[in-house]
Amino acid sequence: MDADLLHLEEELCSTNAQRRVDAAEQLSLLGHQASPAVIPLLCTLRDSDEQVREYVTSALENLGPPPTNQLGHLVPMLQDENLDIGYWAATLLGRLGRIGGPAAESLADVLQHSTHTVVRERSAWALGEIGKEASVALDQLHRTAQGSEPRLARLAQEAIEKITGEADE
Repeated sequence: MDADLLHLEEELCSTNAQRRVDAAEQLSLLGHQASPAVIPLLCTLRDSDEQVREYVTSALENLGPPPTNQLGHLVPMLQDENLDIGYWAATLLGRLGRIGGPAAESLADVLQHSTHTVVRERSAWALGEIGKEASVALDQLHRTAQGSEPRLARLAQEAIEKITGEADE
């Protein structure tokens, strides 16, 4: 990892709020070049400073797919009590596309057990983005598609169609 990026990661942990804000802002401007910092960025979503969290969110929005070697670190973050972390972990796994296949069971587990609807919705979306490699999640997606939450049910149905290549009858 390049020294500048490493320095920005370290600054995210500073006790000085302005230094954290500045680091988060700089990372938000790097786009996909900030992808090696994906895990520190996710952890910084717990920051008490709203401006830091806003810049971190901006960085995550511009990041694109995370490095594939981060998949194993993203999966446990799906279960984080902080819903922003769970949401972004699911988003980033979905951005991996078929490479995110090993996370399909964990995403299906989130569909079944998460108390955060937005995280469940994003997990359904991510499974669809993963595609055929997420076929292990089809049973849970079918159950979710029959649920009482309209948006979640629609996202689950769309994921089923992407995974199987056909509409559910």
